[in-house]
Amino acid sequence: MDSVTGSYDLVLVSLSFVISVIGSFAALRLSTVIPEQEPEDRLPWVLAAAFALGAGGIWSMHFIGMLAFDMGMPVSYNVPLTGVSLVLAWLVSAAGFYIASQGEPTIPRIVLAGVVMGSGVTAMHYTGMVAMRMPAAMTFNTGLVALSVVIAVVASSAALWLAMHVTVAWQMAAASVVMGIAVCGMHYTGMAAARFTPEGGDAVTQLSAVSTDFLAYTVFLVSLVIMVLGVAFGRVDTGDELVLE
Repeated sequence: MDSVTGSYDLVLVSLSFVISVIGSFAALRLSTVIPEQEPEDRLPWVLAAAFALGAGGIWSMHFIGMLAFDMGMPVSYNVPLTGVSLVLAWLVSAAGFYIASQGEPTIPRIVLAGVVMGSGVTAMHYTGMVAMRMPAAMTFNTGLVALSVVIAVVASSAALWLAMHVTVAWQMAAASVVMGIAVCGMHYTGMAAARFTPEGGDAVTQLSAVSTDFLAYTVFLVSLVIMVLGVAFGRVDTGDELVLE
């Protein structure tokens, strides 16, 4: 039987990119506080920056991107696996920031942190895909899966290097766009690696009874509010202002 081609809702695809850029900017902003802290005081800031990048810039982008894909059949998501994918995104981002922030941010340290984060982001993505429930069998193109892993590791390494070196507002903004492109590139390469072959049965274990669009917009708005509040808290707590030039 032929595989399902599917199509994307371009509005939701655009939203997935926007939230990825905003999450990246929030993570970069919060990460500038990490080196200023004593080693024993860095963990809360590591977790905050990791949440902005992992949960906001990566997972929210991933989930909205998944909802943007229309296969012409009912699709729902296993709640526990979807939750696991969210926690994975946060924890591996925290691990990457933690490794990168220990001592001088040398290239070997950044690469090691990038491999850890990139591997975790890949695991998050495919865990999220396995959480799909639909009347179709899912298989993967090995070459495209490998490419998505490479993109994830390179993107993670670049994100961590930028987090340790970029402090000026316009540089953060430019870097956030680059990071958003990289994160979306990984996600949509991973989606392109999947092949869906229709089979009998119905989708089960509904994540929600609400519409796909409503769920995507809700994830976008909640993520946006959390990240804005996080950045605002970081500025108030440190008494710092963004440097424009």
